[in-house]
Amino acid sequence: MAGIIYIVSTPIGNYDDITLRALNVLKGVDEVICEEFKEGRRLLKKYEIEKPLRRMSEHNEKRDTPQIIKELKEGKNFALITDCGTPVFADTGNYLIKEAISSKIKLVPVPGASSIMSALVVAGIPIDKFIYYGFLSPKSDIRRKELLSIRREMPVVFMDTPYRLLTLLKDVMDVLGRETYVILCMDLTTDTEEILRGRIDEVLKRVKEGEKKREFVLIIKPKE
Repeated sequence: MAGIIYIVSTPIGNYDDITLRALNVLKGVDEVICEEFKEGRRLLKKYEIEKPLRRMSEHNEKRDTPQIIKELKEGKNFALITDCGTPVFADTGNYLIKEAISSKIKLVPVPGASSIMSALVVAGIPIDKFIYYGFLSPKSDIRRKELLSIRREMPVVFMDTPYRLLTLLKDVMDVLGRETYVILCMDLTTDTEEILRGRIDEVLKRVKEGEKKREFVLIIKPKE
């Protein structure tokens, strides 16, 4: 019988957010596919789980997927994790999933903590409909064009790397106007969690130049 790929969500900052199901899956599989060895080892060590790790990145996913599919067909079970949060979503793994589907390998999602949903539920605005835009271009001119193209009929959710936080806030203010209302959620679920709500110019003033880089989710409120 062919094996299974469990797509396991892990904590986004607070180790207490791991689910019992995720722990049971990680303990039960034959091997864990991770994004980075360092983070994978840290996660398993935290929960006292000993499993072999296999690293999968954008550089080796296509090369290594055939071997993983072969082992799955032989009955091996894998857990796919990312450094934090839900695998495949803005991370490596989509090619593996596509090939697993083509090979009729069973896929089992194991849900958990989500930075996007965590940010939305504390936004204080209607969230029955929203747009997840994800990562804007790292190039300033393209990023500004992308911001101009956004239809603000419902909340728009952005993510980006911590070191581009200030740049993104400045571009939002310049392109959409200083009165644009935003919700900025930083370091969600951690001891340094901070949520700022208000006009983009006010939020930008409160995010100080040179402060420690922080993971974040940015939500832009719809036009009224």
